[in-house]
Amino acid sequence: QVRLVESGGGLVQAGDSLRLSCFVPGYDFMRSHIGWFRRVFGKEREFVATISRDGSTTDYANFVRGRFTISREHRANTAYLQMDNLKPEDTAVYYCAANVRLHISRTDSDYDYWGQGTQVTVSS
Repeated sequence: QVRLVESGGGLVQAGDSLRLSCFVPGYDFMRSHIGWFRRVFGKEREFVATISRDGSTTDYANFVRGRFTISREHRANTAYLQMDNLKPEDTAVYYCAANVRLHISRTDSDYDYWGQGTQVTVSS
């Protein structure tokens, strides 16, 4: 069982920035593509961004492209989601997840392991 731990959420104002972190212990980090998803209250969970296990490939949902940046630091076993120019509609619980399949994916069913989520609230 792989345990992912997110941190970095909080309450900010529109236009502010936050950086979310996702810690994945041990070897599991090296063998996993990492994805970020979010669940807006009352809506289905949706894809935000993903990064390949070697960090060479990224993919973003259109609604965050140009504002959010996903990255990973192997020495720290941690992936990050840098969120800039936040908007009230970005308010959600953000989850990181690990995908050990061959390719990166936008589909949540391709992710085997999930964190507990971290709340991001953006006030107008």
